[in-house]
Amino acid sequence: MSYLGEKIPKLGFGLMRLPMLGDEVDIEQVKEMVDLFLDAGFTYFDTAYGYINGKSEQAVKTALVDRYPRESFQLATKLPAWAGPKTAEEAQQMFYTSLERTGAGYFDFYLLHNMGDTRTESFDRFGIWDFVKARKEEGLIKHLGFSFHDTADKLDEILNKHPEVEFVQLQINYADWEDPKVQSRLCHETARKHGKPVIIMEPVKGGSLVDLPDAVANVFKEADPEASLPSWAIRFAASVEGLIVALSGMSTVDQMKDNLKTMKNFKPMTAEEYAVIDRAREAMNALPRIPCTSCQYCVKGCPMQINIPGVFEAMNRVFIFNQKEAAKGTYGWNTSNGGKASDCIQCGQCEAACPQHINIIEQLQTAAEMFE
Repeated sequence: MSYLGEKIPKLGFGLMRLPMLGDEVDIEQVKEMVDLFLDAGFTYFDTAYGYINGKSEQAVKTALVDRYPRESFQLATKLPAWAGPKTAEEAQQMFYTSLERTGAGYFDFYLLHNMGDTRTESFDRFGIWDFVKARKEEGLIKHLGFSFHDTADKLDEILNKHPEVEFVQLQINYADWEDPKVQSRLCHETARKHGKPVIIMEPVKGGSLVDLPDAVANVFKEADPEASLPSWAIRFAASVEGLIVALSGMSTVDQMKDNLKTMKNFKPMTAEEYAVIDRAREAMNALPRIPCTSCQYCVKGCPMQINIPGVFEAMNRVFIFNQKEAAKGTYGWNTSNGGKASDCIQCGQCEAACPQHINIIEQLQTAAEMFE
């Protein structure tokens, strides 16, 4: 049985991490990347209202919309109702601002951006669901969906409440496939249970799966010395069932060329290659890390409301992938709605509740030194 987006070529160009010249987008390099992408037969472009403070959507107009026939590509953007608006009018205006910035006339795929946790409520409070359904009836939106960062049970709740959704965008990569916090596999299974095709974001986990520790990289190099490390991650994502596209947030022409080489004649992963992925994941899990399972027991009684699992997620990004700058961003995001690591008053409630017996107080002190 066919599904929405089945015939779209399976690599999508994510415009979140575009090449920059100082504070401005390197538009000439973006044009070159767009040309390479379309010349190779790929057609799906993904941006969002907030990417690069709106400069991503502006770059879409200059590098893509103004240079190619509108029917020759699919364009997706997203509305983050939780990110700043104080009224329904302000939240809904985000759609029209995106339409003006891109000059696209309509959006092939339109997403409610980053649903999950406390963010989901904003879309109900500002009447966004009814608003976007009306825009779809007007022809300004062809297909309606949402991107999602939360647990599979929360995804199930949203899809039960909103069966009109046509697709879901999920974080899926081999490192997060069985992760108890991200729940990539469980979220994918939930979407498919509801009959929704998926768009994949973060197939290389924000670049984490590009520059791997030797213990992990050697597993891949021994299996196929000619294949790049990103190609394993992209192919894993592109091999899932019910895929519309796997997005890659490419920042350079070289990254574009490597992904095009991987996906131009894409073949799904074989059983032998999945076994390689399993061995790499085992090697990754054996690396030193804070053994947090994100059970949240430590958070429930924390008087300072510190997102302890979120702090540990940022720390593990340093310990496993040595991504110090990216980890700072993760830390800032994960502590934006609560206390920071340095707010810990050392009451010990968290350590008494932790099933993994982690020395949380000491680790929070380390996190404060790392990120604050």
